[in-house]
Amino acid sequence: MRNRMGKLFLLVLTIVVFAACSGRNESTASEGRITVAALESAYGSDLWKEVTEAFSAKTGIEVELVIDRNIEDVIAPGMQAGDFPDVIHLATGRERALTETMIKEGALEPLTDMLAMVIPGENVRVRDKIAGGFLESSLTNPYSDRKTYLAPMFYSPCGLFYNANLLKEKGWDLPSTWDEMWELGDKARAEGIALFAYPTAGYFDAFFYALLYVVGGADFFDRATTFTEGIWETGEARKIFDIIETLASYTERSVPSNANSANFTRNQQLVLDNKAIFMPNGTWVTGEMRDAPRAEGFEWGLTGLPALETGGDSYSYTWFEQAWIPAGARNKDAAKTFLAYLYSDEAAAIFARSSAYQPIVGLGDMLEGENSLFYSIYDGGTKAALGAFATTVPVEGVTVYDTFFAPVDSLVNGSRTREMWVNQIKRNSDLLRAALK
Repeated sequence: MRNRMGKLFLLVLTIVVFAACSGRNESTASEGRITVAALESAYGSDLWKEVTEAFSAKTGIEVELVIDRNIEDVIAPGMQAGDFPDVIHLATGRERALTETMIKEGALEPLTDMLAMVIPGENVRVRDKIAGGFLESSLTNPYSDRKTYLAPMFYSPCGLFYNANLLKEKGWDLPSTWDEMWELGDKARAEGIALFAYPTAGYFDAFFYALLYVVGGADFFDRATTFTEGIWETGEARKIFDIIETLASYTERSVPSNANSANFTRNQQLVLDNKAIFMPNGTWVTGEMRDAPRAEGFEWGLTGLPALETGGDSYSYTWFEQAWIPAGARNKDAAKTFLAYLYSDEAAAIFARSSAYQPIVGLGDMLEGENSLFYSIYDGGTKAALGAFATTVPVEGVTVYDTFFAPVDSLVNGSRTREMWVNQIKRNSDLLRAALK
């Protein structure tokens, strides 16, 4: 929770943003030089230094790089005086909420024309280089005006992890639709193997978000995650309930008893032991289970959630960071050239050396081993599912986790029926809708 000084900062920034955007002296702009402000995260700072130097060498545009672990504190004084960096790499979700404030105040430069630019040094447009789904989210298109304002940056995919060698040995095909998933579940059950397991109910956040996209696309996702009245009475919602209810019946029965912070690796071990086929997880699972025993020939596999029907869209949830241009930036054209360059193979290779991966088509070809497998998930047609439930003021006794994710344990062990779960979702959604910020 922000403290009083944090709130005062946001109030002052909001006032200054409008003043600066409306009263800039554009004659001071210099399109041959830009300022890039970037957050120094776990990836370090060297990657940004290398990328900016490579960009300058290719384009002749000089870059003043400002990088810090608390980049908001560094750039805020200048922004309050109307002096904006030309490019800012700072994602949503930070405590100071600088990016959210700029979004709320309409203080971001549209990037739609940047997406149509040809990437410096390549013969491809930016839009065609970015993986599917990343430009269809409120995290990049916050105003529903068909314009992009935030560029997707470093990402981490989630999905269904499995033992690829088990499917090879059994001669089973990877399901592309939910009907094929149930067919595989019947084959596996006949051999004493569960179709599904999950570490804890909390892992159903990424699963549930991706499923919202599968049944109704970005529009349905946006309506569902803002608790739109009547949304859980729709045909799309019924499909979600059908899928999760059926999936619960194919889940290894022991999972709920171990679905906690102390024993969750036991549920992950089920996949390594060929006692369950799929589990929802993120790329970190390979590190968590690196030293765990496993079936002979075990080989990690990762796939998105199946489509509803043949030819439909498969989705994998992902977390990602964003970069953007303030509306008050002086050197917008050069700033857009820099953003376009970030999607080049040259920039992506520099970022990848620090394990910072761009959501670009063909990224998997630049990587090796497990990283090549995981980060190429969007190369084969799987789309990225992005976003989360809207933030509300606290509602006593009601949380998104307890409403949508935690009940999975009860569905699996039979202590709660589908009807009980759906009624809870409808009731709590009404309360959460009334508490939207």
